[in-house]
Amino acid sequence: MADYAAAIDNDELELWPDFFLEKCLYSVISRSNYEAGRQAGFIYCDSRGMLIDRIRALRSANVYQPHLYRHIQSPTRVVAASNGVIKAETNYAVIRVSVPDGAMVVFSVGRYLDEIILEDSRARFRSRIAVTDSDMIDMLLVIPV
Repeated sequence: MADYAAAIDNDELELWPDFFLEKCLYSVISRSNYEAGRQAGFIYCDSRGMLIDRIRALRSANVYQPHLYRHIQSPTRVVAASNGVIKAETNYAVIRVSVPDGAMVVFSVGRYLDEIILEDSRARFRSRIAVTDSDMIDMLLVIPV
């Protein structure tokens, strides 16, 4: 969990897809949509290839106000483990820092709902759903949460 956040916070985004299995799910969704059973969210990727494309687009095609994130995470709570799958939950807060002026704002708070599998002696996400407590994101969501 700490390495995942560090890769994003340190702008080492090319490392981010490696935290996931090849066939995976990464989603950022509001709490109200999640609780209503809807899949519509802010981001939906269902393979590592889509995650890689997202970072390539961020680096070469997307136009957005430069900013960085800083994650604050709670200890991870394992909620289940069976058949090689660990289900875990971690609360998070993401502070967005504007570049170059350094203005800060709480960008997103919520919880990660994870399914983790050991692959090649490394823990990887089969599924990571970031459930935001708010239905709104105040600017284009470019950098992964």
